[in-house]
Amino acid sequence: MVYKSIPVAILAALSLGACSYVPRIVTEYRIDVQQGNVLTRDMVAQLRPGLTRDQVRFILGTPLLTDVFHGDRWDYLFRLEEGKTGAVTTRKLSVFFNADGILERITGDVEVGTTAELTEPVARTQVVDLGSVAPGEKPLPPEEGAGFWSRLWQGLTW
Repeated sequence: MVYKSIPVAILAALSLGACSYVPRIVTEYRIDVQQGNVLTRDMVAQLRPGLTRDQVRFILGTPLLTDVFHGDRWDYLFRLEEGKTGAVTTRKLSVFFNADGILERITGDVEVGTTAELTEPVARTQVVDLGSVAPGEKPLPPEEGAGFWSRLWQGLTW
């Protein structure tokens, strides 16, 4: 009698152990998680000593951290965790003010562009031609009249 329950117990243990294995044939979608302040090179390049707190807030946005014990310092933190790879990117920028609220210095790992990049003219406008057709392409067919639902609605409303 005892001998008959041993194979049943072994079979139950093996079947429960099979539930713990999940094959990774299809993986779930994971989103990119972005937290903090996004700071670009252009934004950081606009900072210079002598700016007021309001001017810095206008350029960089509201700081993520304002320490009560260090009122002359604002911290801008950024963290990006890529869902597909799991890679984590972090950036930190600290902005220091003097007692009068004037920007004195900046520290952090956000890069400022080189002098050549900062002085290079940037095209502010872009011309987009929507009316011409490139050689060799067929033009779009002319627009037809009202669709089925529009004609039906017009027929119902006298």
